[in-house]
Amino acid sequence: MLHHKTGTAFIPVIVLFFCTFSHADQKPRFTDYCKRIEQEIQGRKHGFLAGNLTYYVGGFYASWKLFEDETLGLTHPFFHDLRGRGASLLESKISGNENTGKGNDFLSWEFYKDTRVLYGSVIVDGKTYKHPKPTSMRWRPDKIICEYEIADAKVTEEKFISASDAIASIITSSKPVTLQFSGHSFYTRNSTSSSAAIKHDERNRALIISEGGTMKARPDPNGPKRIGPSVYNDMSTVISSSRSFTKTLVTKKDEKGIQHYSFSIPCDKKGIVVSWAMHDEEASAIEAATKIIQNHQSLLSKKTAEMNRLLNDEIPHFRCPDKRFVDIYYYLWSLYLMYHIEVEKGWELEGHTQTAVNNFLGLHRYDAAFQIKVGAWTSDKRKFAYGNVLTWKHLTKNNHFKESLNGARMISDNKGIAWHSGAYGPETSEHVLGAWQIYEHTNDVDFIRDAYEDHFKTLFHKRITGFAMNEFEVAETLEKMATILDKKDDVKHWQKLLRRDSQHVRLMFDQRWESNGVPDYFAAPKNRMLMTNGFWAMRSPYFPKEYAISMIQKWALNREKGFYGEFFPLAMSKQSMQDFATDVDHSFGYTPDTAYFTLDGIFCQDLLEEATELTLNHLLNYNFHPDWKIPIAPEAYKRDRALFGDQYSNFNAGKILLYLEGIGGLNLSLPNQILTVKPALPKAWDWMEISFPIQDKWTRVRYRHDETEIQGSPIPWRIIKPR
Repeated sequence: MLHHKTGTAFIPVIVLFFCTFSHADQKPRFTDYCKRIEQEIQGRKHGFLAGNLTYYVGGFYASWKLFEDETLGLTHPFFHDLRGRGASLLESKISGNENTGKGNDFLSWEFYKDTRVLYGSVIVDGKTYKHPKPTSMRWRPDKIICEYEIADAKVTEEKFISASDAIASIITSSKPVTLQFSGHSFYTRNSTSSSAAIKHDERNRALIISEGGTMKARPDPNGPKRIGPSVYNDMSTVISSSRSFTKTLVTKKDEKGIQHYSFSIPCDKKGIVVSWAMHDEEASAIEAATKIIQNHQSLLSKKTAEMNRLLNDEIPHFRCPDKRFVDIYYYLWSLYLMYHIEVEKGWELEGHTQTAVNNFLGLHRYDAAFQIKVGAWTSDKRKFAYGNVLTWKHLTKNNHFKESLNGARMISDNKGIAWHSGAYGPETSEHVLGAWQIYEHTNDVDFIRDAYEDHFKTLFHKRITGFAMNEFEVAETLEKMATILDKKDDVKHWQKLLRRDSQHVRLMFDQRWESNGVPDYFAAPKNRMLMTNGFWAMRSPYFPKEYAISMIQKWALNREKGFYGEFFPLAMSKQSMQDFATDVDHSFGYTPDTAYFTLDGIFCQDLLEEATELTLNHLLNYNFHPDWKIPIAPEAYKRDRALFGDQYSNFNAGKILLYLEGIGGLNLSLPNQILTVKPALPKAWDWMEISFPIQDKWTRVRYRHDETEIQGSPIPWRIIKPR
């Protein structure tokens, strides 16, 4: 650890203890996290709910700018099973390995904002109040609660997605009113035709829409726009109600072929329920839409129970004296878990997390670099971790990669059932390290075999694509994988593929130090556009410690020309900001991924005092809104600290690792049967507690400045303390 005043490094001492006490289960008491992290979002954010293959966006914000308030009913539910990246299904026209398959689209990835499903109005004493906005809208990971004051009527609404992927709105009114709902079949700004058909199923109190049409799309990178079938072609949308609307139903087909509908139903204290479901099979959509109405209370209770189960049982328990940091932790985890998807078709056979709702849904190659490691800390790793690695294997196994002249093979940024984006990059090498961490947490050799064969072995056979100087560690890890799989020839191959003697490794770092004339900085580019990338290399165990100390002092803590803006870290140094000022540069002034990689690097260099202080500074400024007093997860901040991009971004998932592996200093190896803890308790906190299961037994780590106590560990443990 570096002393701020003297710049000298403390020498760590290893204290090794072996368990001699009872292995009593240390599982924490149940907490209603759905209630704990409930937050008021009206006028701040759009609503967001997630099922498995369906999602709900209430209202519409574009990069935190209000375009449409949420209202009664179901404004923007949508189905997304990754059959398409956007709103159209077109075949790629690229030949060879770089063919993007069927379903890629660079045009309509925000198609949900053009949907209109059930927009509600309220008639009170003969007067119509069109699309009232909530006086309160409270978000929880299990539901959204909206309250309206309309004349002298108080209307309350709960919206949720059931396990069957149907969405319901439960509405009650303090006095008798009439609710009017209207909407139309699927049609977006890039639609070119509609062939939708609509019918009324009186017995099920349902409207059934057979979706169809064509869309403009751009399936290939830098390719032309073309017209193809809608992503929802031949799917059935079903809208149902707990009360009959036969007498008030009006349908109309306009000149574009769009099917419009409206109906009215009475509502009072007893309440009504309206629902939405979508499926390839009409009967399945009808069943989902009607059953959620028939069993809405029990299904909502089950949804709440399941979300609370996930947040209590599936993730490590965290507590500290400052409630804000606890709420941030659970908010980020709730998004990570809400984005989990299980499609079980085509190239989507494994469940995995995703990144965003109003961005490209799906898992991203770059984002997976940290999302894989987050998954390693879940309890059910087969469900929540393995797929984050293995889903990419479908691209490699089917030869959908780009090979450079130097032998580097790169896969796409994003993929679905039968498509990939065609945007290639090298970050998959980081997946190797994440996969190894999952193995360390499971001792599952079969998982490593699945990840190695036909994927890592193929992808890196000719060349290891480096990411932030990780290639030496990746080569070591591939060698370890081959070793435990007893592939002796592969072991020799990885040993020869990349030169790894200590002199060469050191030279690779020395050559990049103060490159292009930038003092005390690592790997500065020729144009001197200093991003945080140089800090990311500190995550390598081979990064020279003396370089890290100098770089932190001269650039991380520097508020004049360095990366310390209104908080830490700026995505670009203040020195570089003077020369680089495009709209993109301004929009991405602070970003969550760069913060994770930067802060993780400082922790990896054992500069714990700096790392903890900067981490708390970042979390409090980036992920907690000072005026709203709630956790947030923005895609980015502009340079002026204006919020930008997605409002519920799983791009923030790496921060979870800063809690567990950074401040908590946790490192688990089941193959070696050892739990290692390197505490980094922040000065501002008197204590901290993390509990998590090891071999199905919950282990508690209690941190104080004078000691760290471990209870319930079924395996030996050691504590590494700075002297």
